[in-house]
Amino acid sequence: MVERVLDGRYALEMLVGSGGMADVYRAKDQLLERTVAVKILHQQYENDKEFIERFQREAKAAARITHPNIVNVYDVGIAEGRHYIVMEYVPGRTLKERIKEEGPVPAAEALHIARQIAGALAQAHINNLVHCDIKPHNILVMPDGNVKVADFGIARAVTESTMTYNDNIMGSVHYFSPEQARGTIITPKSDVYSLGVVLYEMLTGRIPFDGNTAVSIARKHLEEEPQPLRSLVPNIPPVVEALVTRMMAKDPALRPDSRLLVQDITRAEQMMRGDTSAMPVFDPDATRVLSPVEAQEIGAIVEAEEGAAAAEEKSFFRTKKFKFGLVFILLLGFFTGFFLSFGKFWSSVEITVPDVTGKQLTLARQILEDQHLRVTVAETFDASVPVGVVVSQTPEAGSTVKEERTITIYVSKGGEEMEMPNLRGLKQSEAIDRLQQMGLRLGSAYETFSDEDAGTVISQDPRSGTRISKGQSVDITVSKGQKIKKVSVPNVKGVPSDRAHTMIEGSGLKVGSVSEEASTQAVGTVVSQSPAAGAEADSGSAVSLVISSGGKSSGTKEDTKGNSKKNDKDPAGRRIQTEKTE
Repeated sequence: MVERVLDGRYALEMLVGSGGMADVYRAKDQLLERTVAVKILHQQYENDKEFIERFQREAKAAARITHPNIVNVYDVGIAEGRHYIVMEYVPGRTLKERIKEEGPVPAAEALHIARQIAGALAQAHINNLVHCDIKPHNILVMPDGNVKVADFGIARAVTESTMTYNDNIMGSVHYFSPEQARGTIITPKSDVYSLGVVLYEMLTGRIPFDGNTAVSIARKHLEEEPQPLRSLVPNIPPVVEALVTRMMAKDPALRPDSRLLVQDITRAEQMMRGDTSAMPVFDPDATRVLSPVEAQEIGAIVEAEEGAAAAEEKSFFRTKKFKFGLVFILLLGFFTGFFLSFGKFWSSVEITVPDVTGKQLTLARQILEDQHLRVTVAETFDASVPVGVVVSQTPEAGSTVKEERTITIYVSKGGEEMEMPNLRGLKQSEAIDRLQQMGLRLGSAYETFSDEDAGTVISQDPRSGTRISKGQSVDITVSKGQKIKKVSVPNVKGVPSDRAHTMIEGSGLKVGSVSEEASTQAVGTVVSQSPAAGAEADSGSAVSLVISSGGKSSGTKEDTKGNSKKNDKDPAGRRIQTEKTE
């Protein structure tokens, strides 16, 4: 079923995927009569001129690359105001789906997949194209077990122009290289690190670093080592663990390049198959364990040589030649720094400093360097600005400077991380004071009924013990006290006093004041109540009672002759009358 025809050529048949960057459709190329995949970028990118320019440039560069493990790019265009890219349609599923559905990938299969990806990367890197977003979501697994890497060039355009460090980052933060997390220059070895993360996930079924926020995950890539593979999956061969460790080295210089990585993976596969020819030959220069005798002999030689060198070095430092050289180096450094700070004094070229605040570091650096300006980078904590994004610059945007002037850009490190304090049990005012003391802000304060005292914090978000950034807002929930229940006041009029007490207390109320009054009702029965029967009252509130004290004081009356008559009853209940004559 054709949904619509794009640009008069591509008949969109079915939506097959949707992500943070684009929607992907299976389509029919009506001109060449072949099935293709059409990726239509989301509208959020349409007004970003820098992104569009980079997207078109990188996508066209990707179209020039041909490799059996790379999804071919056929066409790039604009239709109906939407930017799109036409690619090879690859039936199958993503590597992420494969891992979710079937769990960890056997080591031999994982290496086979990784070798194909490394080969694709090597081809791209030769053509000066870095992917920047290698992750299982971008690896398509075909029915025959082979794979293809998608989004070459496109990922780079998105990364350098539009990427932000929040939870809508398309999951890429889990696969970032340390240099990507830091916001510094991305190189082909950044792809190697990301592939190492992918291989780690294939072998274990889990990502090496996770956290509550993108910032916390990025910091783990910078500062922490992943849990050793063999501690999670003991049967993983040591050679495979060593390979992943090299790929995920924090220092890019310690990682293999993609071309050598293909060879390393091939050698690991051979060793797993028991191919002894893949074992490294003896190298006299390689690291080895020395015998005690050898170690003692070498130690003595080194000690003697170091002693002689130290004496020579000490005498040199006291010479005039050394002192003059030191002064010269200091002066040279001073004038070099002065030149770099203020630019070429003799140049007639003046440059208006562009505004790079709010831009990702890599893009900001490129913009400044394209204007023949030098760049120095300083990091600063700022919870309001995503990690890796420029907070401010010196000189400020719009200033006129000489070419080669050094522009200092201050890049956000996010908010300074700290441990979330426990606010539960504190009064609301105390909780707010605690947050302010730690450089945190109160977000929302919710109220709800609970068994805790009114005004007491009963929950918080984020929860205590989690890592949060300085300046972050914290939501709290405050107790309103116990919810007051409404009950119906029972009717106790005419009921004996003890029975009335039982009825009132059984209804969730209590007996309040009790008074007496003369009444024709039996002694001890309820004459009246407040609140009245049937009224709604708060649970635990009091009901006042008036109890009958018996006969009224006006029970004597005079007859017409001035004699008073007193009515009484005999023990049998018969009324008797006595007269008293004054």
